[in-house]
Amino acid sequence: MDEITLPYHLLIPSIISILILVIIFLKRKRIFGNGKLKWFWISLTVFFAFYLFIVGGSTYDDIYAQWNLNKFDLNQDGLFSGNEITSEQKEAMKNLISDTGRNFSFITGLIFSGIIAFFVFGIGKITELINKKKTTHNTV
Repeated sequence: MDEITLPYHLLIPSIISILILVIIFLKRKRIFGNGKLKWFWISLTVFFAFYLFIVGGSTYDDIYAQWNLNKFDLNQDGLFSGNEITSEQKEAMKNLISDTGRNFSFITGLIFSGIIAFFVFGIGKITELINKKKTTHNTV
């Protein structure tokens, strides 16, 4: 088996999510200080956090599956032959090559993270609107 290759289609979105979350964290006083866009930035933070969780987990799983399969290449020639082929090796090979969910997680992560962020934004805005009506109703 070849050396472990990095899944760039998963690694690049993970790195981008980390960078955006770090920027949001470093600029949080300026970003979250404005009341008008507060729920937008909260939902954007939730989006990238969930996206990182989904795609980062898939990146980890892919690298682990490659590492696990490489354990069975005893003579390090990149091929499996003879006593290297066992039921555990076949299972490790199956885990590496037949998981399309892991490979498409950068797309499904966008969808699920977007849905979650949308609900966070909507619930936040509704809560803000209800609180605003309560305060205007109590002052009148």
